[in-house]
Parts: sequence; structure tokens; C-alpha cells
Amino acid sequence: MKIDIRDRILKAFTTSNGLVSLVAVILGFLLATILVLAVGRNPGGMYAAILQVLTGFNIDRGIWNPRYIGEWIVSSMPLILCGFSMGFAARAGLFNIGAEGQLVVGLTAAQFVALFGPQITGIHWFLAVVAAALAGALWGSLSGFLKARYSVSEVVSTIMMNYIALYASRALTMLIPGSNTYRTPAFPETALLRSDLLASITNGSRLSYGLWITIFCIIFYYIVMEKTRYGFALRATGFNKDAARYAGIHVNSSITVSMAISGAFAGIGGAVVALGAFNYGRVLAAQEGYGFDGIAVALVGNSGAWGTAISGLLFGMLKSAQPLMQSRQIPKEIASIILGLVVVIISLRSAVQMLADWQNKKRMAQ
Repeated sequence: MKIDIRDRILKAFTTSNGLVSLVAVILGFLLATILVLAVGRNPGGMYAAILQVLTGFNIDRGIWNPRYIGEWIVSSMPLILCGFSMGFAARAGLFNIGAEGQLVVGLTAAQFVALFGPQITGIHWFLAVVAAALAGALWGSLSGFLKARYSVSEVVSTIMMNYIALYASRALTMLIPGSNTYRTPAFPETALLRSDLLASITNGSRLSYGLWITIFCIIFYYIVMEKTRYGFALRATGFNKDAARYAGIHVNSSITVSMAISGAFAGIGGAVVALGAFNYGRVLAAQEGYGFDGIAVALVGNSGAWGTAISGLLFGMLKSAQPLMQSRQIPKEIASIILGLVVVIISLRSAVQMLADWQNKKRMAQ
């Protein structure tokens, strides 16, 4: 009976992606709690900070401020979009580490359109977002084309193109009249994603129209990947390229297009950051970091639409909770430790799979 229960647990853990992610998150928080106790701090402060981010309620002072909720969502949106960039490619059997560069390219394109585009209310910011999506798609498709046509590893090409994107963005942005080594002139109001309604609801947070753009991307991702013939072709390509080719699927075009769509998601993420969180263009001195975090977001979310969205909210929540943890004498690095533990635990799934296979072979031998 004990062996049967153990086998069922192993089977569930190796076949249910959602269960793996849930267990990983719980264990990550449990280990972080033990670590906080080990350094002589009260873990209640960590959970109070998380509660404040999720609900806006400060349990220590009995004060409710919805601004924290708005800032949590603001932090989560680019993480979700970069998670989609990684996840969409992963479903097609590709490993896109270039979401960071694709986000930077999209951010740069959005900034240029914001500064030089037609200042028409409702059209200006829309054109900037479209430009960001197209720029990210073009940047991603280059790696896809190299993979499809010349079998160049997308891992190598996307990593190298991250640096090209960063330094090209810096050089081009500094050419804008009135720019310095830090920022550009202010954007026109028509270019901003700012929403007075969302800001008022969340007590002056930076929550913007980027919320609706992100929700649209979540729905788009789900419909394309799960409900269309093209999504089926991408997933078939990811499972087995040779079988997909034999079934009549154009594998090379699928690879290129999937990387283009992946880049578009990251590019939109760049526009959401550039036009939603700032009112001026930035001359980037270093990588933003959203693209690299997006790899972990997609991993925890199992590259699915809803899983990646929830994972992005989790990552955004922990990042937003860092300053609140520090104000409660909890090292802010604890949030990063939790995220790292979650990713490591999920990565151990292959080890659990090996254990399950070994158990099956042992039982069959008996």
C-alpha cells in the first residue's frame, strides 16, 4: 500500500505541470521562511509585506492604500510579456534567450515614435506600441531565420543580439536632439499610456493602458497557441520536427514566424515600460532584466498562457515586496532567493522523473 501511494505521488509530480509549479512555490516560501528565522528575523514581516502588495493593506498600521496593488501590476506586466516571448518559442521547440534584446529594441522604437510621431490623441501611443511590436518581431525573426536556414543555434544568436540591441539603442537614442547620457526630452502627452481612471482607482499608481494591452496579449497567446491550426503546427514542431515535416508542416517557416511572434511580445513589453512607467525616453546603460526574468516566468508557468500570466504576477509581487520587506527589517534579497528556489525546484523535475523511471524498472524486474 505504501509503495502504491509513493508511485501515485511520483506519477502525479511527473505528469502534472501545474502541480510541479505549485509544489515549487510552496517549498520556495517554506525554505525562505526557514532562512529568515536562521538570520534572526521574524518571517511575519515577509508575509506582511506580501499581503500589503497583494491587497494594499498595511497590517502594522491598519491602513489601506491601493497604490501598492497598482504598482504590483505595473511590475508584473513586462514580466508576463517577456514570459510569453520565451514561452511561445519554447512551445515550438526553441530556446529564446533574446527577450531582453527584443524588449530593448521595442522600447527604443516606441521612444522614437513617441518623440517624432504624429501627436494625435489615441493614435500616437498606438503607433508607438505597433512600432515596438514590429521592431521586436524583426529582431526575433533574425534569429529564427538563422536557425531555420543555416541551423545557427538560437541560444547563441539571441544572446549575442541582446548586446547588439543594448549598445545600438544607446548610440541611436543619444543622437536625438536634446538628449544626454541619461535621458531624452519629455514625451508628448499623446504618446503616454497614462490612464487617469486607473491611476485614480489605485491612488496615483503608474498603472496605465498597458494593463489592457497585456490582457489582450494573454488572450491572443491562448487563442493562437491552443485554439488554432497554426498553434497546433507550432506545438507539433516543438514535439518532433521530423514528424511535423512528414505531416506536411513547413518547419522552417514555423521556426522563423514563432521567433518573430516571440519578439513581438517582448517588444510590446518594452513599449509598456517606456510609455507607461516613464514620461521621457531613457538612454540605457545596462540591460533592463525583464527578458532574463521572463525565462524563469515561462519556466514556472510551463509556457502556457494562464500559467505564465500567474507566474508573472508572482514574480512581480515578490519584486514589489522587496522595499516593503526591507522596511520591516527583512533582507530584500529574500524575494530573489524565493524566486531562485522556485526555479531550482522546478528544474529538479527531471531528477524526479529519473527516480520514477527507476522505480518502474525495479518493480518490473521483480
